[in-house]
Amino acid sequence: MKNFGLYTLNEQGVPCVAEPSLIVSTALSCLNDQVQRGCTLDSPSTVKAFLSLKLGALEHEVFAVLFLDSKLALIEYKEMFRGTLAQAAVYPREIVKEALALNAQSIILAHCHPSGVNTPSRSDELLTQTIKKAAALLDIRVADHIVVGGGSAASFAELGLL
Repeated sequence: MKNFGLYTLNEQGVPCVAEPSLIVSTALSCLNDQVQRGCTLDSPSTVKAFLSLKLGALEHEVFAVLFLDSKLALIEYKEMFRGTLAQAAVYPREIVKEALALNAQSIILAHCHPSGVNTPSRSDELLTQTIKKAAALLDIRVADHIVVGGGSAASFAELGLL
């Protein structure tokens, strides 16, 4: 089958609507092309769209970090911790250690809520503050924390939680 965005050609060459999984993988591929090493992540909408596609369909929690340089250019996206349906064990020490290894000046935290609710929980807020304090000791700034759920994403920065 040939891929033409939302439409494909079947074996007989007849156009038909693409499967949802193909549409999502095509969209993720486009965003992966946009969000790669060296690109500047100064647009919350691009970051939220990327993370929504990357983490939104997962059936378990994943805690990821985008490591950025001084100009908010991406150094690396890394899924650091995997959890269960309702929680993931996150170790601030490992996040800061990785940021130092990559020489990152800023980080964007991200995780998914498989429940479909993108509202940050109280434990999300406490964890963010703990990571923020640990990172600040080494001059690493937490630029945002994105919570993905229900096909959309919420930004701590936009919600005034940082």
